[in-house]
Amino acid sequence: MSDAVFSPTAPACLPAGVHWPDPARQAAFGHWLARVAPAHGLDPASLRIASADASFRRYLRIDVFDGGGTRIVMDAPPAQENCAPFVHVARLMADAGLNVPRILDWDEPQGFMLLTDLGARTMMEAIDRQRPEASRPLYLQAIDALLTWQQASRPGELPPYDQALLRRELALFPDWYLARHRGLAVQGDMRQRLEQTFDLIVARNLAAPLVYVHRDYMPRNLMAPPAGEGAGSALGVLDFQDAVHGPLTYDIASLMRDAFLSWDEEFVLDITIRYWERARKLGLLDFEDWHGDFAAFWRAVEWMGLQRHLKVAGIFARLTLRDGKPKYLADAPRFIDYIRHTAARYRELAPLLRLLDEAQGAQAATGWAFGRVE
Repeated sequence: MSDAVFSPTAPACLPAGVHWPDPARQAAFGHWLARVAPAHGLDPASLRIASADASFRRYLRIDVFDGGGTRIVMDAPPAQENCAPFVHVARLMADAGLNVPRILDWDEPQGFMLLTDLGARTMMEAIDRQRPEASRPLYLQAIDALLTWQQASRPGELPPYDQALLRRELALFPDWYLARHRGLAVQGDMRQRLEQTFDLIVARNLAAPLVYVHRDYMPRNLMAPPAGEGAGSALGVLDFQDAVHGPLTYDIASLMRDAFLSWDEEFVLDITIRYWERARKLGLLDFEDWHGDFAAFWRAVEWMGLQRHLKVAGIFARLTLRDGKPKYLADAPRFIDYIRHTAARYRELAPLLRLLDEAQGAQAATGWAFGRVE
């Protein structure tokens, strides 16, 4: 252990590489770090940026003295971020047997948290985009974790993914993507067509069995096992604070129709079928004809994915136009392609397909071009 001396009354000396736009928050963090560093053997001088997400949260990495590995610090300003759901869901996931960060210290009023570190390599970074078959083991591990999570489901533990929430999310598409990004007046006939389509989407998705839903279950939020630990090691699960109790189809749709990565339809179906086979053996698909008819289950996954894609297109526009994060809107065409793909398959969604043509100024699509969207 280092001979460094810490005082719980004096702020830790913070490295210049971590920028703090608010001096008061920087001072509060220094005092918190001075308190927790001795108890956990942390080296304040090693503090650096680990990652940031689409919210106001950011994550820092810090070393433990004498080769003790690393820890993660969550910086979540309480005026913008409520950490209580993170703490609650982390407990539920840990109790279910998932590999999630352990909470070592939490300053609830200030929004600082010390966590165990699940590593620096996400599943997204471990994926070989050019060789789906090479990425299959990682996706099978993701299915393992997802089924473990869904089997642990109990009503009353998480907020419901109900009609009100589904509709609030769908409203992001006309409010931010169509009106603010594309500059369209969403009213009259266009508004009516959207509302009728949204009614169909909500009704289809609310009919599904209810389980725990991560709500952003994709390779960027899953951590690959460290090199050398073998294929049997569990993936780490992150960014779960928005979890709800909702449609079973949501997380598998999120995993296979990714926000930042597109696969050929053949690979998407391959992994989804493997999930379906496992889920029905576990008794999770005892609903209508899902247990014996993959096509029926696949239709439900597509309708659930459609809700997510409309929502995320709106969120990405909002992140750009309101929050000054333009990198997200660059991926919006992927979601428009996803939406077109599903809308073209189902007669009831023809009005949505026509609306997209109007919004994009494009001719009606005559088919679906399979392939990755880079």
